[in-house]
Amino acid sequence: MLSVPTLWTVLVINFLALGLIWGYVQRTYPSFEAADFWTGSAFCCALGAALTMLRMVFTDSLLPLLAAGTMLIFATCLATMGIQRFYAQPVDWRRAILITGGTFAWLSFFIFVYDSVPIRISIFTVAQALPLVPAIRLLLWPPDGRRSAGARLAGIIASLIVAMYAVRLVAAFARIGGEFSFVQHDNQFQSFLVLVLVFLSMALNFGFVLMAMDRLRNEVADLALMDDLTGVANRRHLLQRLTEECARSERSGEAFALLVIDLDGFKGINDTHGHAAGDACLQHFTLTAQTRLRHGDLLARTGGDEFCIVLPSSTLREGAMIARRVLEVCRADAADCAGTDIPISVSIGVAQWTRSMGVFPDRLIAAADHALYEAKRDGRNRFAAYDPSPPLVPGLEGYPVAEAIRKRA
Repeated sequence: MLSVPTLWTVLVINFLALGLIWGYVQRTYPSFEAADFWTGSAFCCALGAALTMLRMVFTDSLLPLLAAGTMLIFATCLATMGIQRFYAQPVDWRRAILITGGTFAWLSFFIFVYDSVPIRISIFTVAQALPLVPAIRLLLWPPDGRRSAGARLAGIIASLIVAMYAVRLVAAFARIGGEFSFVQHDNQFQSFLVLVLVFLSMALNFGFVLMAMDRLRNEVADLALMDDLTGVANRRHLLQRLTEECARSERSGEAFALLVIDLDGFKGINDTHGHAAGDACLQHFTLTAQTRLRHGDLLARTGGDEFCIVLPSSTLREGAMIARRVLEVCRADAADCAGTDIPISVSIGVAQWTRSMGVFPDRLIAAADHALYEAKRDGRNRFAAYDPSPPLVPGLEGYPVAEAIRKRA
């Protein structure tokens, strides 16, 4: 036989454990803001369940039940606000306060002014479901389009919880199993509903845990593809992107362009001003160059003072236009330098993918490197486009480009 007090005890222990887990996550990953709300939600649920037990064991007063209901509603609001922060959505504290405060006011009225258990159950049920409905939409149809197994599980469980609330509401008015009350000891149907809600609440938090694991795993993967100093893509990310673009162009025949960039005289900057100044120059160039890129272009630092820019769906002419823009902004920035400012100049090599290069990104890189060498040889602080004659480098003979173009600025 199911015991309602036992189930509420399980609920208290369960949410205390979840609160400790989320508290540890919050402390370990302070930037993961969703954990703040899920920690608060778990402890509020534990407190609400404890107050319900106080009503069942120690007193006949409905005040603990009123406080418990209010805490549980606030816990639901906190849980949904955690989902909003998980998806970088702004949280609405005013809405949470209105739902919680409104629930407290209406429950108070139907306890002390007009005593009605079905109406109290209705108010409590609607208030619990109200924050969950928009959260379900976020979980099942995330705004960033990146669906995860944890979010899908949490969305399904949240939908089931709302369905259980509907069953509870019908049971309250239909008086299934007798007079409806979640603190009644001998109603097996009501005990079963509590048991199901305990299980669903645990499963919902398990979905949250999976969401957190998926987010942290993605962040680690992103860090593995990001340059620590400048925050742009690193060489590994560049090679992955070039491989993808080569395969895509091999299928579609659509060209794309690659820029290879080298900061002129960077070793002299390090030797004269120190490595800290050199690092500042690299960071400054990164921010400056990104102002001239288009959405979808990829800027990567391949090592030292060397950078690459991948230009999807771009011809050699369009690549030369981007190279000219980067040069112009660097020249304008250098002209504005004064005092201890360090002017930056760059040399750029531009190359376009062709079918003769196939799915081998090293051939495209070699072509852009050859153009960069030409820009350096012709005086630096300029760009050059790849000219396939004479032969490029050993190993690339026999891969002629359809149209030989060479430009400098």
